Amino acid sequence: MKESMKISNLNEEFIQKYLRVLKLARTPTREEFQKIAIVAALGVLLIGLIGFIIYEIMLVLPH
Repeated sequence: MKESMKISNLNEEFIQKYLRVLKLARTPTREEFQKIAIVAALGVLLIGLIGFIIYEIMLVLPH
């Protein structure tokens, strides 16, 4: 019985914290969204470029 009450209290605390965060959250402005999208796209391109370079090096190296 005590264990179920502990779990219930933990769930209740989690929900309260979750709701507090949701109340503080807001939709990003267009400018914020564009900056985030550009940074994310550059990150994807950088990782892809690194992978391509590694692929090309592996093709050139003798087996």
